[in-house]
Amino acid sequence: MSRRASSKTSYLDRLTPAIRKTFHRLPDWYRQHARDLPWRRTQDPYRIWVAEIMLQQTRVDQARPYYERFLEAFPTVEALASASLDDVLRCWEGLGYYARARNLHRAARQIVAHHSGQLPKTYEALRQLPGIGPYTAAAIASIAFGVARAVLDGNVMRVLTRALAIDDDIRASATRRALQELADALIPSEAPGAFNQAMMELGATVCTPVQPRCSDCPLRSVCQARALGNPTAFPVQAPRAPVPHYEVALGILINEAGAVLIQRRPEEGMLGGLWEFPGGKREPGESLEAACARELYEELGVRVAVGPCLARVRHAYTHFRVTLHAFQCTLQEGEPRSRAGLPLRWVPLEELDHYAFPRANRRLIDLIKQRRLQPDLFE
Repeated sequence: MSRRASSKTSYLDRLTPAIRKTFHRLPDWYRQHARDLPWRRTQDPYRIWVAEIMLQQTRVDQARPYYERFLEAFPTVEALASASLDDVLRCWEGLGYYARARNLHRAARQIVAHHSGQLPKTYEALRQLPGIGPYTAAAIASIAFGVARAVLDGNVMRVLTRALAIDDDIRASATRRALQELADALIPSEAPGAFNQAMMELGATVCTPVQPRCSDCPLRSVCQARALGNPTAFPVQAPRAPVPHYEVALGILINEAGAVLIQRRPEEGMLGGLWEFPGGKREPGESLEAACARELYEELGVRVAVGPCLARVRHAYTHFRVTLHAFQCTLQEGEPRSRAGLPLRWVPLEELDHYAFPRANRRLIDLIKQRRLQPDLFE
């Protein structure tokens, strides 16, 4: 059974000399077994920073092509700083968590303006940049600059809780503080970057959530979860709340020239700075068609006739799921103007590829383009 750690929780008394010695051998294991990844072939702080931002909330295999494409488009911090936000978001499209791209762009401009185009070399200075939290600052500082700051992510927490059989709830802030203290106590002053990468690599490839390869683990001689015979019982975490689902009605407004109306989301907040079709959530007891008409009136001040549903897409975000319903709409009264002051544009369907959209909207566009092959669709 899991326990909730108290504010005074500490695991330092569990560190025996044998455990410390075994952990300190991890850089040697890493040099022999690390995967060959493009961001591991460089000591360029800019490239390491881009990789660490992309790897937040994103799998290695998914991030890799985006990393290479991003650096081709923006090979230096100066190139990124001088680019438009639209260009940055377009390059990021499909990777998700777009605040990362916006923060990269903002931070690049700060680095050029205040740090002569060079990433700061200290943990504290890195933390002052947009989008760089404790984990990312520790990763960049240790890998690029040799600063002895320990990283703590899901992989590292799994390694630590299994090695020391820690049964406190890792969702609790007190547990995370104690695990950070533990990681900081273990990181060596020599090769701290290799140690941090070894911990992450171990959790990603050997000490995995299911079916861990304990016989291949360099910590197997001291791992208490392995000795107990139940490594997958760790880490312990409280169950998540149920994920809500929303039905969203979107309006595909087409003018006489055949252009489609799109609007840009506010730069701050979820999916900030991306373009989308106007619309919103269906209210309880409301039909999707009624929701579409209401949302377009509330957002744009227009009254529309809601026609057929052109496309439907389901999409899952981290904390909720949505089903998007795109309706063909005909303008009946008023001229579209964003009540929130957001940018609006009429764009030919074939030119929508030049704009950065959330992934779910991009899937809608592809489906609508397929339907456009039907001669009566836009008549």
